[in-house]
Amino acid sequence: MNNLDLVTSKIIATEFLQSLLNMWKQQEKKIVFTNGCFDIVHMGHVDYLSKAADQGDVLLLGLNTDASVRRLKGSNRPVNNEKARAMLLASLFFVSAVVLFDDDTPYELIKKVQPDVLVKGSDYRAEDIVGYDIVKAKSGKIITIDFVQGYSTTEIINKLVN
Repeated sequence: MNNLDLVTSKIIATEFLQSLLNMWKQQEKKIVFTNGCFDIVHMGHVDYLSKAADQGDVLLLGLNTDASVRRLKGSNRPVNNEKARAMLLASLFFVSAVVLFDDDTPYELIKKVQPDVLVKGSDYRAEDIVGYDIVKAKSGKIITIDFVQGYSTTEIINKLVN
């Protein structure tokens, strides 16, 4: 398998997600889940995702579809389409798999995944993180990670526009 095929194979269609989850659970892997738009991937994202991956054996990343990003961020977003964002994120060696979701929140996806660890940025209080109830009910961990100051997609876009 060449490198591009390896990256592409990490982008999981929702209909194949359950078999991947079953395999990980059979292997007793500690599943870490995080999600986001990751519109313009920058150093802050790499820092955040690498620290998220450190929390377990596999990192499953829920990625908002283009339609979901538009609803959340406005009609001029995303800057990069979902295929480009998924490919870039899947190319990171510490990301085990990427799955797209079209809802405004990843609640249904988290319910399906049943992660051992749920990770979000420290701009959230743990109790306010979508999926907190699901992960807590199975005695999982909710972890927040500090952002790298000066790195945000919105700041990058504003610098380009102004």
